[in-house]
Amino acid sequence: MNDFFGAVKERQERIKSLLCVGLDPDLDKIPRAYQKKDRPILQFCLDVIDATKDFASCFKPQFAHFAAASATDDLQQVVSILRSEGLPVILDAKRGDVGSTSEFYAHEAFDIYDAGAVTVNPYMGGDSLVPFLEYKDRGVILLCRTSNPGGTDIQNLELSSGGQVFERVAVLARDEWNTNKNVGLVVGATRPEELRRVREIVGDMYLLLPGVGAQGADVREVMRAGSG
Repeated sequence: MNDFFGAVKERQERIKSLLCVGLDPDLDKIPRAYQKKDRPILQFCLDVIDATKDFASCFKPQFAHFAAASATDDLQQVVSILRSEGLPVILDAKRGDVGSTSEFYAHEAFDIYDAGAVTVNPYMGGDSLVPFLEYKDRGVILLCRTSNPGGTDIQNLELSSGGQVFERVAVLARDEWNTNKNVGLVVGATRPEELRRVREIVGDMYLLLPGVGAQGADVREVMRAGSG
């Protein structure tokens, strides 16, 4: 097990929690009191971290929410504070491009922001993943079966060779891309049947399950489907 997933596992066992807290700051939605502060997004995120850190096995700041608000300095500080407290960090950036561009995306996530893991879109194929996978001590969490309704447009297409696209991604992750044991998968908590199928394919690989909360996933059903 690589450094990132090892740190997550150790924390999960120590605090008895599998919770990942997403940090998706939106100035139009956070309490008005923060608007009066010099750095409202930073202060809001720090307060969320302070309120949840005893229960969270890791945190997942969403890159676009910071970038669109010209708050990437806040993002860097948030990641730095989380790491200083020994809290694993997943940068939710969903990167993925041709090899040379992926090199810069990997450098951004792991060297500039110092994230422990990053979410990556695998739909440009294995060569687009190599620059991320070469960071053996970091986690690379690939989109497999996402939680949004439109995910069915592509991810549930039937392949002529058998199975669906998301199942093929899971097989490739298990058999070809996880040579450094640093790959995990994003599987929507809103899709328990697909989640169960992914777990059957990948065994004990780490899964990130978005969709609990506003998207309405049922925690008990998710735990049964994703057990392992």
